Amino acid sequence: MIRFLLIVLFLAIFFICSLLIYPVLLVAGLISMDRRHKMSYAVVSWAFRFILFIAGTKITVIGRNRIPRDKAVLYVGNHRGFFDIVINYAVLPPVMGFVAKKEMKKIPFLSWWMMLVNCLFLDRKNIKEGLKTIIAGANNLKNGISMFIYPEGTRTRGDEPMLEFKEGSMKMAEKAGSLIIPVAMNNSSACFEDQFPRIKKAHVVVEYGEPIDMTKMSKEEVKHIGSYTRDVIQEMLDKNAELVLK
Repeated sequence: MIRFLLIVLFLAIFFICSLLIYPVLLVAGLISMDRRHKMSYAVVSWAFRFILFIAGTKITVIGRNRIPRDKAVLYVGNHRGFFDIVINYAVLPPVMGFVAKKEMKKIPFLSWWMMLVNCLFLDRKNIKEGLKTIIAGANNLKNGISMFIYPEGTRTRGDEPMLEFKEGSMKMAEKAGSLIIPVAMNNSSACFEDQFPRIKKAHVVVEYGEPIDMTKMSKEEVKHIGSYTRDVIQEMLDKNAELVLK
């Protein structure tokens, strides 16, 4: 419980400091949006690394060398817990935004930072608004901003299997002509969800798979790109399951 309280205290201090940092970043954006993006990402990445330190989270990263450094990509991953986002922001190269559910836009302070680091808010129940988000994500990819999405639509709990991937989630990569990087998260729920509300030490294994290039796939394969990517992630999860115990 001490780890949980320390993280809550840190977040409280961080959000208070945000009142001073946020205006500075807004001014930086008037000079250069690229500078604002990099500054914002650096702050968030540092904060998340500090949270991982407090939580005592050990991270094994596989396949980071498979991520292209010269182009934006769409990261597609399974979603097991809140620490999925914390870990990926801490280890992935900038600049990147997540696709989050629209309800998160209503959370003060948190939504500020999410918008600063290029996060988008998806209304899954409104097809028209959802399409706007997909187009915005595709534009980000075209402008060199990588995006990260969880096609299951929600977190799976405990030993539950991955849900089916929503095929429309991949549209932003198709529209932008971007590569897809499959991301497999093993054991991230052990950090928090498995013993909520306590936070405990855990070993998380994250693997970034080989890039998926839809331009080299048939129309039928592209039509089922969600299922294909899910199968790739499942293979990585199965392969890395034993590493969690080490």
